[in-house]
This record gives sequence, C-alpha cells and structure tokens, in this order.
Amino acid sequence: MIWLGSEFMFFSGLFAAFFTIRSAATVWPPAGTKLDTFQALIFTIVLLSSSPTMQWGVWAQEHGNRKKARAWLWLTLILGAAFLGNQAYEWRTLPFRPHTNAYGSLFYIMSGLHGLHVLLGLIAMVFLLFRLSGPAGDKGETPVFQAISYYWHFVDIVWVGLFAALFLLS
Repeated sequence: MIWLGSEFMFFSGLFAAFFTIRSAATVWPPAGTKLDTFQALIFTIVLLSSSPTMQWGVWAQEHGNRKKARAWLWLTLILGAAFLGNQAYEWRTLPFRPHTNAYGSLFYIMSGLHGLHVLLGLIAMVFLLFRLSGPAGDKGETPVFQAISYYWHFVDIVWVGLFAALFLLS
C-alpha cells in the first residue's frame, strides 16, 4: 500500500504538470493533435472490464478454486494485453510525436508511463499464473494475488484520469 501511495504521488505530479502547461496554453490541444477518442473509449472499457475479472480471480483463489482463479487471471491478462496492443497501435499512427509540441510530450510521457505500469502488471500476472500452476497453493499465495489485484485496480483508476485529461478535457 505504501508503494501504491508513492505511485499515486508520481502520477499526481504528471497530472499537475499537464494541467499547469495546459493552463498556460492559448490553444489546447495544439492544431494537428487529432486523437481517436472513440477507439480510446473502447479500449478504456476493455481495460476497466479487467478489474472485475481480476477481482473474480482473487475471490476464486481465496475460496480454493485455483482452476477458476487461473481462468479469470488469463482473461484479465488478455484484456490488459489488448489495451496495451491498442496503445502501441495508437502510438504508431498518431499524427504527432513527443517532440511536436507540449501536448505531444505530455501525451507520450503520461500514456507511456501508464503503459509501462500495465506491462509490469501483466508480467506480475504471468508470474502469478506460474505460482498457481501447481496442484496446491501455499500460505503466501493469497496475499500475492491480492497485492497484484490492488496494483491492477490502481492502474485502471489512473487510466480513467488519464483518459479524461488526454482525450476528453483536451
């Protein structure tokens, strides 16, 4: 929880920079920074739907159903990977780059750091799947599953703020 608090402060700094730079701009976003808000909304829903699947996996594991827990974890991993794949596609096709203007810099930094956090969550899930692959669990399995789920929920909540700032409020 302390580490998640530090992550919250880290992203808060990014939001503060975004809104400070945005408040000083006469036009925001600058011309030529067209985004596909509808596609981003679809993949926002994809990412947000991974929170319940993660929580259902935690619940199944806590109740001794490791097979169901693995299935929910796989689904969560697929949804997170789809979100990350869309972000990679988006980055390749955007009409602006980080060096184009302040908005481009902020967009790539904020979405990129979030994407890195999604990737780290996916890696943690892969290790958790290996841990869940045995026939019986160990005493530390539940807290690890819960900790990864807290992290994953945090990543989802941060995206809601990023989506609002980068796509809706711009």
